[in-house]
Amino acid sequence: MTAHSTTDAQPPLSVRDLTVVYHEKPVLWDIDWEVPAGRLCAIVGPNGAGKSTLLKAVLGLLPRASGQVWFFGKTLAQARARIAYVPQRGTVDWDFPTSVLDVVMMGLYGRLGWFKRPGAPEREAALRCLEQVSMQALAHRQIAQLSGGQQQRVFLARALAQNADLYFMDEPFAGVDAVTEEAILRVLHQLKQQGKTVVVVHHDLETVRAYFDHLTLLNVQVIASGPMEATFTPENLKRTYGERMTGASLPMAPSG
Repeated sequence: MTAHSTTDAQPPLSVRDLTVVYHEKPVLWDIDWEVPAGRLCAIVGPNGAGKSTLLKAVLGLLPRASGQVWFFGKTLAQARARIAYVPQRGTVDWDFPTSVLDVVMMGLYGRLGWFKRPGAPEREAALRCLEQVSMQALAHRQIAQLSGGQQQRVFLARALAQNADLYFMDEPFAGVDAVTEEAILRVLHQLKQQGKTVVVVHHDLETVRAYFDHLTLLNVQVIASGPMEATFTPENLKRTYGERMTGASLPMAPSG
């Protein structure tokens, strides 16, 4: 399937006046945000800044007090087949009795339809996605028997099986081993080469410039958003994290 995102006149994601309220307290306030096509975009901010909430609100998983969201100029319902979501690993019930291969094949149901049983072509497609994250050898293992990093790679393979144009990933690098980190990075670069757009909640300021080319700094409101080199500045980081971001704790400017 050819990616649509490189030819769309509309950006993959456009958000206007988005506000989310918990117990009468705004956790996201008046968010205006746009993500350009074909970018690896990181969302970065302090704990409690609303990063995961932003993803869930955009995807309709949390109620919005106000705001409008468009995907490729369309509503979520109209564009759902072009969107994939990798949730935080800690939010998933890993005791559910199912195999690695079955989890990945779930990513094909959007194209297959829920009432058509997957056959050999779907199994082959799912195995190819597992191969991309170096998990094909564990295809028939129960998901509960995997390590945390292996589970994360299975969820990444499921998203790949959806063959989406816009990917959302919530803290995929959190608490994973080096092998999984390398696998995630490899997939991110493959997706970018295919013209896909990826939006990732990220927690590590030390690696954000090396992993991504677009940055959104968030602390209840969008502090800054744009190309990495223009957005990742000491001034913007202090505005995002507050005065506890001292000069000593700010990441150094890239060398070379």
